[in-house]
Amino acid sequence: MRRRHLSEAIPFMMRQYELVDRVRKYNPNADEDLLNRAYVYAMKAHGAQLRASGDPYFSHPLEVAAILTEQRLDDATIVAAVLHDTIEDTESTREDIDRLFGSEIGGLVDGLTKLKKLDLVSQKAEQAENFRKLLLAIADDVRVLLVKLADRLHNMRTLHFVPVEKRERIAQETLDIYAPLAGRMGMQHMREELEQLSFRTLMPGPCAMIEERLADLRSRNVKLIANIEQELIDALAKRGIEAEIKGREKAPYSIFRKIENKSIAVEQLSDIYGFRILVDTIEDCYRSIGVVHTRWQTVPGRFKDYISTPKQNDYRSIHTTVIGPGRQRVELQIRTREMHQIAEYGVAAHALYKDGVGSASSEAIHESRSYTWLRRTVELLSEGDSPEEFLEHTKLELFHDQVFCFTPKGRVIALPRAATPIDFAYAIHTELGNNAVGCKINGRIAPLLSELRNGDEVEIVSTGGQTPPAAWEALVVTGKARAAIRRATREAVRKQYAGLGRQIVGRAFEKAGKAFAEDMLKGALARLARQSVDDVLAAVGRGEMFSGDVVRAVYPEIKVEKRPSGGHGKPEVGWFGLKKASGLVFKVPGSNDRPGSHALPIRGFGGDLPVRFASGGGAVPGDRIVGILTPGEGITVYPIQSPSLVAFEDQTDRWLDVRWEVDEDRNEFFQSRIVVNCMNEPGALGIVATVIGNHGANIEHVEFNSRSPDLRDIIIDVSVRNLVHLTGVISQLRGNSVVSRVDRVYG
Repeated sequence: MRRRHLSEAIPFMMRQYELVDRVRKYNPNADEDLLNRAYVYAMKAHGAQLRASGDPYFSHPLEVAAILTEQRLDDATIVAAVLHDTIEDTESTREDIDRLFGSEIGGLVDGLTKLKKLDLVSQKAEQAENFRKLLLAIADDVRVLLVKLADRLHNMRTLHFVPVEKRERIAQETLDIYAPLAGRMGMQHMREELEQLSFRTLMPGPCAMIEERLADLRSRNVKLIANIEQELIDALAKRGIEAEIKGREKAPYSIFRKIENKSIAVEQLSDIYGFRILVDTIEDCYRSIGVVHTRWQTVPGRFKDYISTPKQNDYRSIHTTVIGPGRQRVELQIRTREMHQIAEYGVAAHALYKDGVGSASSEAIHESRSYTWLRRTVELLSEGDSPEEFLEHTKLELFHDQVFCFTPKGRVIALPRAATPIDFAYAIHTELGNNAVGCKINGRIAPLLSELRNGDEVEIVSTGGQTPPAAWEALVVTGKARAAIRRATREAVRKQYAGLGRQIVGRAFEKAGKAFAEDMLKGALARLARQSVDDVLAAVGRGEMFSGDVVRAVYPEIKVEKRPSGGHGKPEVGWFGLKKASGLVFKVPGSNDRPGSHALPIRGFGGDLPVRFASGGGAVPGDRIVGILTPGEGITVYPIQSPSLVAFEDQTDRWLDVRWEVDEDRNEFFQSRIVVNCMNEPGALGIVATVIGNHGANIEHVEFNSRSPDLRDIIIDVSVRNLVHLTGVISQLRGNSVVSRVDRVYG
């Protein structure tokens, strides 16, 4: 950071007394000494540091504090804003801040300090880990969020001073994370400014075009807007309703999103201009909507009552659209003045109506529904996901477009748009989501992947002992559902691997001449760097840990030779009784004469076209098959499950409908490929080969791949008569104690 000589001119900054005056305007009992001490300390700590603009760095924390005084925040939050960069960018420490300003302010400043010396492989992971730290700090005290949003707002206001290569990244992060987060906290005014500043940086062309169109519309509609305002005031006054009417112009970024989603021109939008009717009581809100709806024709489907059903960020208002003067569509928002403050300033506004002169305190903020949502979300997202998953789920949870659905008992569930009954189930309870097998929407049976709409009543049908399909993760839209599905899938796989690991470890102890009991591993967990016995067994089952290491952790005096996992040093005399290095392939004599390599007796085409099976898997009678015609080469036969067929999806003229025509008297064999995952034991190949031979099948080709010192994959091309024969071979192999799993490979 460049340092400027003290003799250079320093531009105007907010003075000490001006900061105090700003706070005392809304809080006469402000701690003037605390504010003064923070001002002086931060000024000295930042010294001659400069921002990218060339201004003294100290001007930035002062501007952040100024933004927060507009929201009438308490002394501790203002002081934290003044000090928020001291730990990160100066020689100050958390201990210094605690000692001079107290642990409350120290905690706020520490929550705003990025993690240092992160040993992470990607910038995305570092960004996500810093954001996780911030959200966890916010969960402890939401004032951390208010300072961070003000900090980001001032940085965006001065983004044009930042090097060009950094601007887009900062603006995109603001648009993806901080603007939606402000919206979720109900801070609409701040959200719109963050969106607009990001929009101007990321898409300057569309932004300038929309701003130009808005300026033109504004100049042409001045009289119309004034007429509508006056007509509304007169209509309400006749019914004895004292109201304040405020015109509202839709923000350029909101217009851009609507244009993109609906593919229409700016002039076609019906809600560029709207009006807010501010009244004193909730009763006046409903009286006002009666006046409006009896005077002007309503637009169907455009009435929303967020007073009786508030949004999760505490937003309350009545929305309606009517055909107003001059046959102009007019969007109206009707709310009390208190609701308006909360709509504009969100969590920061919650104390203003409890204490007419006091500042928004932490206790009052913590009562808000939006903060309750934030705490619940952070607790959910912090359960064991990687930094990148955490960031992904957070972005999902910040979507602010919502639908409101109901349980059969009338409980309201707010979900993002495009949510499914699966999302609905997980929103109620994780176990309900995990065990969901069906649903009813408005009393009718419907698919679990139906898109929910406003007002739907959803009943989830569940049964115990279910594990959600892993494919659900890609189909749901809420972070809570994705995280829960991922955890349930991981747990199911973990149990499977733990069972396999238990067998492997038991055999390792037996080989070492020691009895094995799971309780023996508890004292060795620290040496194995695992939290539980099941974690150890699952790691062995997955091939992440060598069983010999487990034996040595319990009995350090025992020497267990760890076999190399392949490719280095001398070839290992392995469990097959053959000298091999990782990946070495050998062929059974005679395997060059592959059955079925000549023209096959298959119905569906005539002539003497050469026919062959697809490589890498083959097909056997009983498989449903298709033929792919390649001019000049002939026909390749694939089983219908073959992933290779994806490459021909848009070439339907090459697909042939073929069927098997096999003469059972000829006793002909056909080749298929299987992968056998086995434990690493001498004679394992002999056991597998014996099972295959005893079942009347023939091994054509074998390939060995190393998974871990305890596990090996055997890739076997096996010749069988038909699908029933192949299924019998696989079943016999799966029933063998040395075999972990058997899978068929489709070429």
